Amino acid sequence: MALSLQRTALRFKQPHLKRLRGLVGGLGLLVLMVGLSLALGSRPLSLNQVLDALGTYDRQNDVHLIVRELRIPRTLVAVLAGLALGMAGAIMQAVTRNPLAEPGLLGINAGAALAIIIGAAAFNLVTPLAYVGFAFIGAGLAGVTVFIIGQAHAGTCNPVRLVLAGAGLSIMLVSATGIFILNAPADVFDQFRHWASGSLERSGPQAAWVLLAAVIPGGAIALALAGNLNVLALGKDMGLALGASPRSTWLLACLAVMLLAGAATAGAGPIGFVGLVAPHIARLLVGPDQRWILPFSALYAAILLLAADVLGRVVVAPSEVAAGIIALLLGGPFFIAVVRKYRLSQL
Repeated sequence: MALSLQRTALRFKQPHLKRLRGLVGGLGLLVLMVGLSLALGSRPLSLNQVLDALGTYDRQNDVHLIVRELRIPRTLVAVLAGLALGMAGAIMQAVTRNPLAEPGLLGINAGAALAIIIGAAAFNLVTPLAYVGFAFIGAGLAGVTVFIIGQAHAGTCNPVRLVLAGAGLSIMLVSATGIFILNAPADVFDQFRHWASGSLERSGPQAAWVLLAAVIPGGAIALALAGNLNVLALGKDMGLALGASPRSTWLLACLAVMLLAGAATAGAGPIGFVGLVAPHIARLLVGPDQRWILPFSALYAAILLLAADVLGRVVVAPSEVAAGIIALLLGGPFFIAVVRKYRLSQL
């Protein structure tokens, strides 16, 4: 009897220990990436220089200006955009029951990008605060279109159809974006050529505030949906029997994704694959419970985007490679691995 109780207690503790290790390890990696982000760049700084700039700010000191005015806003944008993309990807994978779902693959980032370019070209909106509304509209319209085509709202979602719909819509939206960019004034083109590649080089405090204002309500909606997402994973009929409405859950999920993916695209550019990779890492650490997957996806997506940004600063130093390009280079092989693991018949 005592041995049986010990085994039961051990089985109960193991998931909690795994989650705790994942949380501690993730927070440690995040702190490390933040430190590297503040220290590395075209002008490398020592840890003492960074701490001095954080502790005793002197506007006459160029090192302090680099840390306070350039690298802190850039780091905050990377962290907040990662949080947003990670949660958006986790919600989309849960709602569609598709391990390949994420804002970039399903055309949501492309929709936000097209709307932002239209706002810049037609209305001369060239700051994140000015065009973030366009990003929300573009992300929302693209997401609803793909979800309807893939029948995600009906509870009978075909994952293959959803991916194909997202791919087709992305091609159309990217083509339209290219047309607008090529015909835009030279100053608009110069402003957005870095943004379109997912570069965080020109990120400022305004982009960080825009992201924070969207991540708070978007994240709150996502976490509030976690219980319903768990219930609906049992099936539509079981979900209805347990009091979870598939339609209202889908609508709230669309709202959360619109806020999160739209703000991430407005603040950091159309960055792909971060929202795909992070939920898979989270599931390895915490299992299938969405109450844990959502926050862990946010944490590890922030780490991934920060790591991509830091890596982009050092691979061709003193020049830079955009974080969005590094994320694509790292995420592409992961996407192929997921496709090989989950055959189309299993999706």
